[in-house]
Amino acid sequence: MKVPRYVGVDIIGNIAVLMFAKPFKAEEKRALARKLLAEHKNIKSVYEKAERIKGRLRKAKFKWLAGRRDTVSTHKENSCVFRLDIAETYFSPRLANERLEIAKQVKPNETVLVMFAGVAPYGIVIAKLAKPKKVICIEINRKACKFAKENVKLNKLENLVEIVQGDVKRIASKFAKQRKKFDRIVMPRPQLREKFLHEAFILAKPGTIVHFYDFGSEKKLSGLLKNIEIEARKHRRKIQVLNVKKAGEVAPKRYRWRIDFRIVG
Repeated sequence: MKVPRYVGVDIIGNIAVLMFAKPFKAEEKRALARKLLAEHKNIKSVYEKAERIKGRLRKAKFKWLAGRRDTVSTHKENSCVFRLDIAETYFSPRLANERLEIAKQVKPNETVLVMFAGVAPYGIVIAKLAKPKKVICIEINRKACKFAKENVKLNKLENLVEIVQGDVKRIASKFAKQRKKFDRIVMPRPQLREKFLHEAFILAKPGTIVHFYDFGSEKKLSGLLKNIEIEARKHRRKIQVLNVKKAGEVAPKRYRWRIDFRIVG
């Protein structure tokens, strides 16, 4: 089905989420939702994303448009299965290639930390497709952690993936006291007031690779890189930027950036 201009669609399992970039009448929205259901038998529910993701728990508001009134879905991606509730947890199917790309970089026997892990898509894709020694996922949202633990079992990764519920600051401090260090750190939550780079540096060692995400225009990219350099100097560390990638456009001329860097000393 051809979707009208100014309408975005995310398919999460059997749920279609519509995003309207300009005003549409309520009946127009419902008609489009019914047409989606009629033409795509795999879709059982259609919702409108009525509010942007916000807050520490990364939740958004959705309005039911057609089909079942059920926000829980099972999504398949990269040979993995994920159960989640779109109304209670954050999940973006648009980041499937990002998760795959990072998983392909993981070397055998690496220890991997995923901050802001959500329902554990990054951690599970890494554990399923690479050969890490251990993957630890930190997430503050209790409901997301519940689904993450279920997803670990669904993908038969109990021996590889550990879900830790709590605030990244508190958990990172605890890990640092235990002298835990990681070979790779994934930070897939952009647009935070605090960048959590301090937490990455205290859990890194020489050779650690960090995948850091943030939002910004092309003009602000130099500022993002400068922030990483400043934090590195605070910790008396040297870094090597390995890659800078546009990982999607989140608004006109505003991008999701992934900055990969290595701790070299």
